[in-house]
Amino acid sequence: MGAMPAREERTELRGAVARGDAAALVRSLRARPWPDDALQLIGDGLLVALRLEVEEAAVLAGECVSALRVRGWPGDEELAEALGARLGMGATRLLRPLVVDLEELAMVLEGDPVHGGGRIDLRTGEVWPQTAIEYAEEVGEDDESDDPDRWLWVECEGSRAGYRDMEWFISDVDDPDVAERLGIAISGRGSFRRFKDVLSRWPELMERWYGFAEDRQRGRARAWLADEGYAATPRVLPDPSP
Repeated sequence: MGAMPAREERTELRGAVARGDAAALVRSLRARPWPDDALQLIGDGLLVALRLEVEEAAVLAGECVSALRVRGWPGDEELAEALGARLGMGATRLLRPLVVDLEELAMVLEGDPVHGGGRIDLRTGEVWPQTAIEYAEEVGEDDESDDPDRWLWVECEGSRAGYRDMEWFISDVDDPDVAERLGIAISGRGSFRRFKDVLSRWPELMERWYGFAEDRQRGRARAWLADEGYAATPRVLPDPSP
């Protein structure tokens, strides 16, 4: 992994994608080297930029496709295919488009196995965690819960993948002393909390971790959806420019 951008740069990138501000995203990507661990986020933004036909989006999308295929994390090939389809590059799987928040889906997929899991409303793309389902059942507003044409159920897969992310991240830390401290932190129960507590001593490394973990989770959620027959599609918001 290369050096991550400053917090302000990542916030700018995330903000442009969240707002659907494709023009701002393209300007940001042209202005500085891309964050190594943000290709999933960048790719989603470029899908919107391609749909809106933003100038230079096609060139950047081609670069993103190449970078995703070289990196090869879970979900990278699915995103590369989606970008390639927009660019007219090669064949793609026949997946049904679904506008869904991948970060919310990742939380349902990788949450607490006891209280985790949930479902996706196939009409709206809304992600319902288990707690929301239980509340709807309590107030009598869940009369369509058995409709397979409306709901895609999500089984919680637990934290195993997230734990492997910590191990991989630690293996790439340059400072042996820091790596050793982090390795000790992830031993035994409560490893995620201890890992973050120890990592907070090094703010720049903490920022790298958040970017790395977020992109890994987003990619795994995208790959899970593809296995279920759906292509994660970013929502195209109204043009934010005046």
